[in-house]
Amino acid sequence: MNIVTYRTIYFWITGVILAGALGAIIFFGLPLDVDFTGGSLMQVSYQSARPTIPEIEQQVATVPLGTVFIRAVGTDAISIRTRTMTPAEHDAVLGVLARNASTTELSYTSVGPTLGGQFANKALWAILAVALAIILYIAFAFRKVSRPVPSWGYGLAVIVCLLHDLIIPAGLFAVIAHYSSVQVDALFVTALLALLGYSVNDTIVIFDRVREHLAYNEKTRIVETFEQTVGRSITETMTRSINTSLTVVLALLALVFFGAAATRVFALVMLVGVIAGTYSSILLAAPLLIPLARKFTKK
Repeated sequence: MNIVTYRTIYFWITGVILAGALGAIIFFGLPLDVDFTGGSLMQVSYQSARPTIPEIEQQVATVPLGTVFIRAVGTDAISIRTRTMTPAEHDAVLGVLARNASTTELSYTSVGPTLGGQFANKALWAILAVALAIILYIAFAFRKVSRPVPSWGYGLAVIVCLLHDLIIPAGLFAVIAHYSSVQVDALFVTALLALLGYSVNDTIVIFDRVREHLAYNEKTRIVETFEQTVGRSITETMTRSINTSLTVVLALLALVFFGAAATRVFALVMLVGVIAGTYSSILLAAPLLIPLARKFTKK
């Protein structure tokens, strides 16, 4: 099956999926962890039956902390998020929780608001720097292939696909965060950065095959439309792309179902991102070259 023939259908499917993911991000939002906003986050487990959240809120309210967010974690633990606590306030919260029940502190993180803001800025700049480096690399690598799509046109198609590959897992994360206690933390940013590098890999393989065919056709004077060249390139690399992604998907599935709870959301974000990246590489990136070629041919 020549994928480029049915590219309009895939473009519509992509649009619907992106609309759903963007809607989830806008409607639910992406709650930021204390890594970005600053504050204190602690998780406490109960050895016996866990009190109700309203009861826990009443206990914690005896410590003057201002606004406190408490969520259930699993069946026997809670997470408490507050402004940055002093050591005395931290001990006081543990004391009121242990007053009527046996508790164990699982984790505690405290980040100042200034450090959190700096971390958020660095994370954003890191993502932008990686995207810019990818555009420059592709423009340089395809500098000798300027017809019918200029070298920077390949970079533009890659960036569109990278946005797709980041928005889809971010949308899923927004839904998960809305119904659980997970928040955007350093692991989430790490997953996005890893996806930027992984997603572009399959796309470059297909684009490189397009480049090879264009150069060979010009050298041997083979007459072939650009649409046929792109379709042939996708067909020749599709099995390789799917098989490569499948091995990664199997490893990530193992992490999701059998890995530690601390890395489960990270693995899930990576899993969705890899699937989205494989989809975009085959059904979005290369087919996007067709309308770009027509646009520049008219000019």
